Amino acid sequence: MSNELFDFGFTLVDENELEAVQQAQATVTATSSTAEETQAKLDKLFNAIQPLLNNLKMNPEKEYILWPNRTEKIEAFEDHIQSIYKG
Repeated sequence: MSNELFDFGFTLVDENELEAVQQAQATVTATSSTAEETQAKLDKLFNAIQPLLNNLKMNPEKEYILWPNRTEKIEAFEDHIQSIYKG
């Protein structure tokens, strides 16, 4: 055997240099962004629905609800919910 340096044919890399890690980081970033957008939509939906529920349970001893322009208000609320949903 000679005294020459033998190269085993590999090099060391940092984990951030690996293609699989870079792809995983890109996926995590995209997923995180999507999750944040979805959470924002859910928060808006919750904040839109909660006042309705609070108003409905405001006076439980009363048997009837006086709601003269019900159709207009419900249609406006449906439009509001649709705008949140479609974002």
